[in-house]
Amino acid sequence: MILRPATLADAPALAALGAETFIAAFGQLYTPDDLTAFLAQVHAPGPVAEEIAGDSCTHCLAEDNGALVAYCKLRYPSHYTSYTDARDPIELGQLYALPTHTGTGIGTKLMDWALGVARERSHDAVLLSVYSENFGAQRFYQRYGFGKIADITFQVGEQLDAEFLYELKL
Repeated sequence: MILRPATLADAPALAALGAETFIAAFGQLYTPDDLTAFLAQVHAPGPVAEEIAGDSCTHCLAEDNGALVAYCKLRYPSHYTSYTDARDPIELGQLYALPTHTGTGIGTKLMDWALGVARERSHDAVLLSVYSENFGAQRFYQRYGFGKIADITFQVGEQLDAEFLYELKL
């Protein structure tokens, strides 16, 4: 397993991985139109390349035998700063792995990377949103000390999902 930063050349493969992992985890929740609109907005090569090239997001990619199998994305500034009293929070925007690689320790490696970056950059908190019915992810984050600070929503196409905003003070 190799962890490395994303480059612009990774945009098509990262977009495909993002779409595949999102569909595997949540695709059944949405109408085809809502899912298609969301994937085009978030998990298409253009938007992914813009994030990689921009200043707001930092990606860590996980490769196994030369193939992308998981990734993590940090966003600064966070979309959720109004929900916290932290002075300078960073957001964990996505942490996804292919279903074939969940339970292998890759999530732990990516979370360790994310928390390490947050600490290196002197952020005082990490914020993340998690689907209200994604109990496995909630347990994973709680093991790191994250706790719920707000009920929020997440939009996919026209659908609004109930989400929890979690925070870990550093």
